[in-house]
Amino acid sequence: MIGDWHFAHLELVHLIWVAIAIIVVLAVLEIRARGVLGAFLTPVMQRRLAARPSGARVGLRLGLLALALVAGVLALMRPQSRGEAVTVGTSKVAADVMVVLDVSKSMLAEDAAPNRLARAKVEIEKMARQLAGHRVGLVAFAGRAAMLSPLTPDHAFFNLVLRGVDTRSVSRGGTRIGDAVRTAVRAFPKGPGAKLIVLITDGEDHESFPLDAAKEAAKVGVHIVAVGIGSEQGSPIQLTDPKTGAKTVLSHDGVPVLSKLDGETLRQMALATEGAYVPAGTSALDLESIVNAHVAPIVRAEADASVRVVPGERYVWFVLASLIALVGAVAVGASAGERRAS
Repeated sequence: MIGDWHFAHLELVHLIWVAIAIIVVLAVLEIRARGVLGAFLTPVMQRRLAARPSGARVGLRLGLLALALVAGVLALMRPQSRGEAVTVGTSKVAADVMVVLDVSKSMLAEDAAPNRLARAKVEIEKMARQLAGHRVGLVAFAGRAAMLSPLTPDHAFFNLVLRGVDTRSVSRGGTRIGDAVRTAVRAFPKGPGAKLIVLITDGEDHESFPLDAAKEAAKVGVHIVAVGIGSEQGSPIQLTDPKTGAKTVLSHDGVPVLSKLDGETLRQMALATEGAYVPAGTSALDLESIVNAHVAPIVRAEADASVRVVPGERYVWFVLASLIALVGAVAVGASAGERRAS
């Protein structure tokens, strides 16, 4: 039903005025050509010497040209059916993966050589290579969160930013996981698509309500793959002075600082977003295996579930009408010429 149709580019309707102008110009030229010929030849001689179509044929040809042009304009306006829709499944989904990296001083602990942060950066760069074709971004956090790289398909830029990350990338100390997750969620585009946060942290949260942040992420379709580094029981952080090689235990007011992982909170965050929690502990971080085991399945699941509903396109009928009218106009002109020649 025509009443159920609408045009995707209604603003192109003004091109019809261009079509009308073309037909008017052609009609004027036809009338002028007849007048010029009449000034030199009598009607009898015109019929004998010039292959001129009759007025009716000229009108028919111009009418067919007008129909071809108007139908072409309507095709450009992309008529679509409101009542019918086509569901298109996507065979591949370009995922958006935001890496949320803890850069607090506890990440300098050397239980993962050369230290947790340096090892994490190496593994994140490897992970980015596995995500070729997907967009990646980077949020660094400690006592506050900072967006260092927005989501981008330019992995060279992402790696350049990643290599410059250290414990000075965020000015305030502490570990506020909830703020980091909220910053990452705001960076994702609206609409369907695979959206993942790869959260890498070694500390317990300092009153930023990370579980609430995870629930907010779930509402907009963001999954969290949480990677916990360190011990849930707590362990001192031993650092090495790069100049002297002397080893010291990180302390605050003379009391050793314990790096304690809040694994239960990370588990709940992953569960709330239908993601995954990976307790890496104090062993070497292997993000390549984590991507294969946890990130890739989420992306594949989104690809299988991701469909888009598009209106039924109806412009093809107008293209067909335009072609038929154009062929008809050419045929009318050709037949008139052949008849006069005979």
